Amino acid sequence: QVQLVESGGGLVQAGGSLRLSCAASGRTFTTYTMGWFRQAPGKEREFVAAVTRSGGSTYYADSVKGRFTISRDNAKNTVHLQMNSLKPEDTAVYYCAAQYWMKGVTLSNPDYWGQGTQVTVSS
Repeated sequence: QVQLVESGGGLVQAGGSLRLSCAASGRTFTTYTMGWFRQAPGKEREFVAAVTRSGGSTYYADSVKGRFTISRDNAKNTVHLQMNSLKPEDTAVYYCAAQYWMKGVTLSNPDYWGQGTQVTVSS
């Protein structure tokens, strides 16, 4: 069982930055591909970014490429999402997700989800 707890959300002006963190419980953190999803009001949850077990490979949605950076610290069981040049359309609840590594790197079917953290970008 893995528990995920997000932090770092908040209100920021357009063009600003935020850094989200996700703390994972358990001893098996390195067996999971980790990532972030987001869900805006009235929209479906969408993939944002993923990072492989070692942190050596990362994947991003086209809408955030060049602005967001995902990273992980396996010694601390944490995943981060650095968000720069934020836009009002980035406003959403952001969810941390974990998927067992053998299921692939696309995070198509996460095994665990966090409770979410709100990010609001004002224009």
